[in-house]
Amino acid sequence: MENKLIKTEIKNHVAVVTMDAPPVNAQSKDFIEELISVFDELNATPEVRVIVLTGAGKVFSAGADIKSRNSSREITADTYRHLRRAREAGFVIMESNKGVIAAVNGPALGAGMGLAVCCDIIVASDNAVFGLPEIDIGLMGGVRHTMRLIPQSLTRRMVLSGYRVPAAELFRRGIIEDCVPLDQLMPTAMKIANEIAKKSPMALKLAKRAINTVETMGLKDGYRFEQNLTVEMTQHEDSKEAMQAFLEKRPAVFKDIV
Repeated sequence: MENKLIKTEIKNHVAVVTMDAPPVNAQSKDFIEELISVFDELNATPEVRVIVLTGAGKVFSAGADIKSRNSSREITADTYRHLRRAREAGFVIMESNKGVIAAVNGPALGAGMGLAVCCDIIVASDNAVFGLPEIDIGLMGGVRHTMRLIPQSLTRRMVLSGYRVPAAELFRRGIIEDCVPLDQLMPTAMKIANEIAKKSPMALKLAKRAINTVETMGLKDGYRFEQNLTVEMTQHEDSKEAMQAFLEKRPAVFKDIV
């Protein structure tokens, strides 16, 4: 997979996706289109079971590429095309049938924070900060995604004041999975990724579908939906292999078939 701004490496069922748009991984039109293309392609790659998203350099992503915006602020057809692209950058991550781990290596701001919070699991380096600076540059955005993870008072402080939350504070509050020194970030993310990559591809696909679907459902309907997925899973050969491996006290061997 050849890309200029989004680099991908696949090894042992784990795809590492690196945003590489110096100096701060700002999200231009080309950046977003490449990101969407990469995640769509990985979604259809059977050998990939989990994805790690990180940034090259000192910044995870500083958000939207302000320099590439229309300085006249005139509303045109391209305004709506840009809004649609920006939405899809987050949803292509959320809707992926692979688990996605954000390895946040530095500031994640605005749309950069949006990418991180759309991932399934977040680990961050201790120099990382998360922020919504839109109010300081005459823009809005990021509120709804942020509210999925972050409590009301802190979300409103971030939106109204531009407060940048240190990763250590989010870890203390139980909002992100880990906060580690920068040199331990990728090993930490890869450890989690490798644990996930050992699982059945079909089970992972159904689990991700359950996670995404039941989040907005009531308890009874959500549980019923999960039960139906369980029934679906038992018809797959991976289910039989998992049970047989458990009984024989050996590691399961799954095929990249979904």
